[in-house]
Amino acid sequence: MYYGLSISAQKLESPPKHIVVMSGNGIPSESGLMRTYYASEVAKNHPNTKVIVTMPGDTTDTTSACYLMKKELIIRGVEKRRISFENVGTNTRSQAQEIKKLIKGNPAIIVITSPEHIYRSLATFNKIGLTKVTGHAAFEEAVEASFLFEDDELGGNKLIPKIGDNTQIRYQFWSHLKYQIIVYREYTAIAFYKLKGWI
Repeated sequence: MYYGLSISAQKLESPPKHIVVMSGNGIPSESGLMRTYYASEVAKNHPNTKVIVTMPGDTTDTTSACYLMKKELIIRGVEKRRISFENVGTNTRSQAQEIKKLIKGNPAIIVITSPEHIYRSLATFNKIGLTKVTGHAAFEEAVEASFLFEDDELGGNKLIPKIGDNTQIRYQFWSHLKYQIIVYREYTAIAFYKLKGWI
């Protein structure tokens, strides 16, 4: 379900004119850092695109989330001249509406956001008439190192079961539980957007 929400069925038929970085939880935050990281990577592959940061706030305040997102993009190699702001919208719907005011016509757009947010973002953009939109999900990468350990080597209470070689209990169970919460929240948001007629 998590992966399914991240799929972008729309493929661009022309080079993108804009890269839109959806706001997330600002900077520093997991979503903000992931989205700016992937936006900078996409921007390197499309050097003629403009990058729009969607984050409400004062764009001149050096401590504001929108300013810090811009700073993060610059640190990662995106030229300052390419970056602009949509700093009015406070949810996916209003951000899409504000972006439509900023750009001309119906250009090709790549939206950068969290994997679970791709479906709703693209559907929202499509609903307001921006139909040449595809998404790039900001997936986290798995660590390549092994986290197995030998319980006896670390000492401790020997009555407790050994779990050093069981990553299912130590990591996967908790990760999947987190994904369930993320997915259920997003499906609730999708249902709300459908009821409102926003997608």
